[in-house]
Amino acid sequence: MKERNFLTIKTNGISLRTVVEGQGPLVILLHGWPQCWYLWRYQIDPLVQAGFQVAVPDQRGYGGSDAPEQINAYDIIHLTGDVVGIADALGHTTFTVVGHDWGAAVAWNTALLYEERVNAVVGMSVPYFRYPVGALTNQNNFGENFWYIVYFQKPGVAEAEFEADIRRSLRIIYASVSGSAPEGIFFKPKPSTSGFLDGLIDPEQLVKGVTQEDLDYYVEQYKRSGFRGGLNWYRNIDRNIEITPELRDKKISQPALFIAGEKDLVLKFPGVNLGEMSELVPNLQGQVIIPGAGHWVSAEYPEAVNEALLGFLKDFSSQR
Repeated sequence: MKERNFLTIKTNGISLRTVVEGQGPLVILLHGWPQCWYLWRYQIDPLVQAGFQVAVPDQRGYGGSDAPEQINAYDIIHLTGDVVGIADALGHTTFTVVGHDWGAAVAWNTALLYEERVNAVVGMSVPYFRYPVGALTNQNNFGENFWYIVYFQKPGVAEAEFEADIRRSLRIIYASVSGSAPEGIFFKPKPSTSGFLDGLIDPEQLVKGVTQEDLDYYVEQYKRSGFRGGLNWYRNIDRNIEITPELRDKKISQPALFIAGEKDLVLKFPGVNLGEMSELVPNLQGQVIIPGAGHWVSAEYPEAVNEALLGFLKDFSSQR
């Protein structure tokens, strides 16, 4: 693995282990679950070579960053405040934010809550949407079927399942939502009493975008942090809506780009309609759907992601 320049950035009352490379306009890359800064290993150098400074944190609860005990410490106000604090620490008044999975949700909301600070936003995998309270967390909405977000709500349950064998858990999660996974495997119905990993695939061969070295690194990070911090993000889904009523009808005004894998399971979520995205993000410059890619699009097809990302950022930066 290439050696990286890690800084400990104190922001918003916590410390975030952050890769900081390059000079120029700031681009902050935000990972999701269950990841860490390493998700962006193929994007850092191309962005630096294109003339940007790149900051890639382990977000709160992950890897080498602090993991507060309180569940409410992982709400969207804290998470977006962390992002702005990174820019402050590096001396940037404005910045571009790029996020994948939960990182995309943080990126979209940072653009909304700090409109004067964010000059452009890129979301990967998760488009901008705003569900009603309870839509994703109430078992009644899913009948007798398992729904992972409901399963994640009770502290300690998912942690125990995943931490029983961290290597196996990560291997299964990465495989089951990749572009290599059988169609529909993640959403295959199972009883609400099931565990998350029940019925998912554990292939003999690692899938595209995950080498043995990659898996070893992730296992090392999760042995360090555990899963509690990342799962607490899910336990704030309803709270995030409740504490930001001012965002109910607000639109994302900045230049924006959306990137996803053709086989990404998030695109099949109830209520997700990419055709409606331009209504919420009127300055959306494009939607790039990468053939063959699953959820881990930046690692599965890094060349395609980098081409789309750099094209957007270069066009945008040349217009500033």
